[in-house]
Amino acid sequence: MSETGFWTVPPDRMTRGSGVRYELTVLRPPFTVEADGLPPNDPERAAEFARSLDTIDDVIEDLGPRRQSDTITVVTRADLDLVRAGAWGNLMSVSDPAFADDGNGMPLLAEATRLRERFPDARIVGRVEVHCGAEHTEDLVWLPDGTMFHACGWPGDEPFVVTGDPQAVLSALGITAEALEDLDAYVDLDDEPNQNDWAALATACLAGADPWGRADLDASTLRVRHSEHATSHMEALYLSD
Repeated sequence: MSETGFWTVPPDRMTRGSGVRYELTVLRPPFTVEADGLPPNDPERAAEFARSLDTIDDVIEDLGPRRQSDTITVVTRADLDLVRAGAWGNLMSVSDPAFADDGNGMPLLAEATRLRERFPDARIVGRVEVHCGAEHTEDLVWLPDGTMFHACGWPGDEPFVVTGDPQAVLSALGITAEALEDLDAYVDLDDEPNQNDWAALATACLAGADPWGRADLDASTLRVRHSEHATSHMEALYLSD
């Protein structure tokens, strides 16, 4: 298999949409860790973590560190081969455009399920938002005892499906109604599911351990060869006419 992988379109082909975020984070005990107290990223562990994901066949090249406050904008097919991964002590996280979806595959949930089998003691948090014709989101929180919620759909529209028990997750983490009111987002579990900012709720469940958006934290930028299934999925989502 060549470095071009399973793509059927050239690397300069323009995408028809882009992801705002596609992050999956694994936090192992102690859960009280704060991002500003994390050790530096371990590039070897970060690449190993990325390589272990079902969406990725191999890491082709380490392009060096990048601040977590920086973003990678998807403009061409070649941009879809770029992922960011970090391993900071007991915290690992990856941003992979292959996690984006249009409601048919739920790749974030699939990868989180595999990670839960590998790391049963971990708190797993995922946040995905993509705009490919319309906005679609997929967010989840999975706790070590099995308590979880998964929210997936079209914000402000239908279909939008929530599984698991969001309130049980909040109760387990001690997140109160008052704390939710302090979020700079709309979260009301009594409202319609498609009205809630589920990414904000997932962020609250990471609390101070959230590694994304931080100027004081670096992660590895990796050029990867995605799996055949992930490549086909991204072609349909980002590159279809």
